[in-house]
Amino acid sequence: MDATHQSSPTKHPFPFLTSQISIKSCPKPTHYVRKPIATPRYLRILAASPSAETSTPAAAAASSSSIPSEMKAWTYSEYGGVDVLKFESNVAVPEVKEHQVLIKVAAAALNPVDFKRRLGKFQATDSPLPTVPGYDVAGVVVKVGSQVNGLKEGDEVYGNINEKPLTGPKQFGSLAEYTAVEEKLLAPKPQNLDFVQAASLPLAIETAYEGLLKAGFSEGQSILVLGGAGGVGSLAIQVAKHVFGASKVAATSTEAKHEFLKSLGVDLTIDYTKENFEDRPEKYDVVYDAVGQSDRAAKAVKEGGSVVVLTGAVTPPGFRFVVTSKREYLKHLNPYLESGKVKPILDPKGPFPFDKVNEAFSYLETNRATGKVVIYPIQ
Repeated sequence: MDATHQSSPTKHPFPFLTSQISIKSCPKPTHYVRKPIATPRYLRILAASPSAETSTPAAAAASSSSIPSEMKAWTYSEYGGVDVLKFESNVAVPEVKEHQVLIKVAAAALNPVDFKRRLGKFQATDSPLPTVPGYDVAGVVVKVGSQVNGLKEGDEVYGNINEKPLTGPKQFGSLAEYTAVEEKLLAPKPQNLDFVQAASLPLAIETAYEGLLKAGFSEGQSILVLGGAGGVGSLAIQVAKHVFGASKVAATSTEAKHEFLKSLGVDLTIDYTKENFEDRPEKYDVVYDAVGQSDRAAKAVKEGGSVVVLTGAVTPPGFRFVVTSKREYLKHLNPYLESGKVKPILDPKGPFPFDKVNEAFSYLETNRATGKVVIYPIQ
C-alpha cells in the first residue's frame, strides 16, 4: 500500500480483517427472467414485473432500527488487478450526512470505470484508499439525513452513487450491504423492474442520455453507435430511437449479435470484423463512440455533426464526454422504462452472487459481456 494512504485503526474510515473470508455461494435467481421466444441465448432483455425473490431482500431490512454497525463489503487497499479485491465481514456501515440517505443494497452493477479505477488510472482525482468499489445501486432507503425531504424509509430507489465518476468518487461504494448516497442522485425504482434490472441501468443509461443531449441530438436525426452490444451502446440505441425519436439508427457489432441489435431498434447493423464503417457512403448526424475509435468516427459523421467520445483519443468534431449523475435524468427516463420502450439488458452469465464479485470483475474485463454484469443478492 502507498504510505500516504496508511493510517491507524482509530482514524481509519472502516476496520478490516487481515484475511479474506469465504461464505457459501448464494444461488442464482432464475425465475425473474422472461425471455421472448425469439431472443438470442446470449441476451437478456428484461422487462418483467418484479418477483418476490428479487424485490424482498432489501425491503425486509427497510428499518433504521435494524441497521448494524458493521457489514460485509468488497474492498481494496492498493491499486492493481482482481487479486487486490478482498471480501470483508467487519466494514463499518457508513455514516449518513444531512443530504444523504442510507440504502440497504439489494443489487449492484459493474462498469468499466470500476476496474479502471481499481487499476489506478484515476489516482490523481480518486478518493483515499482503502476503497469499497461500485457505482450502480438499487435498494431500499433505511435511514435519511436531516435535510432530506424527498425520500423516506422504505422507498425503493436506484442510481449512480457518484455524481462525477472520475472526480472524487466515494470511498464507500455500492459493493456492500449498505451505502450512503446523496438524495439528488437517486430516483424511484421503476415499478415494473426488480432490483436486478434497476441496478443494471443508472451509470450506463445516464451516460447514453446525457451524451446525446450534449451532442444536440434531436428527433428525426440519424445516429451510428459504435459498440452497440455493450452496456452503454445497447442503451444509447434504445434512448436514441425511443426517447429522442431518431430517424435511423445504425450500430456496429459482430455478426452474431446483429439480431440482438435489431431487437433494440437498430435499422442498420454493421459487422466491424468484415467492413470499415467509415468507408460506407452514408454519414450520420451523430456518431456515439463507446469503444475508442474517434479518428474513424470523424469520417462517418455529417458536416456539422458531432461525435460523442467516451474513451480513447479525441479527433474533431469529436468531444470528450464524462457523465454527471443526476436524478432528473433517471426520473425523465422512468416512464420509458415502465412502458417497456427502453429495456434493461443483462449479460446472461449473471447475476453473480455477492461472494463472486472477483469472478464478475474478471469476466467484465474480458470485454465479452453483452449488456450489464450485475451482482445479486447482496447479503
